[in-house]
Amino acid sequence: MAASIITIEDLDKFKSDLFSELRELMQQSVPAETKPEQPEKWLKSHQVQRMLGISPGTLQNLRINRTLPYTKIGGVILYSLEDINAIIERNKRNKLPL
Repeated sequence: MAASIITIEDLDKFKSDLFSELRELMQQSVPAETKPEQPEKWLKSHQVQRMLGISPGTLQNLRINRTLPYTKIGGVILYSLEDINAIIERNKRNKLPL
């Protein structure tokens, strides 16, 4: 088997070619401007407090009296954005007739 000697220039050329191919592949994927910005499906407590303008104690009361469903994973309490929006709709006052 014949031995080949690889030089630093060969490695630099390989690196440049590899990066060029990777850039092309990344540009062929869906461009960022066409990807719709999706809101987060799950929110942490501080996000819900800011969204609803409530205190940590009020949020805790909503959990305790089962007004607001939640999930607890590894000590982190998460709330479904869908559940929050549903509760807001259910409690809406002075709804306009359709």
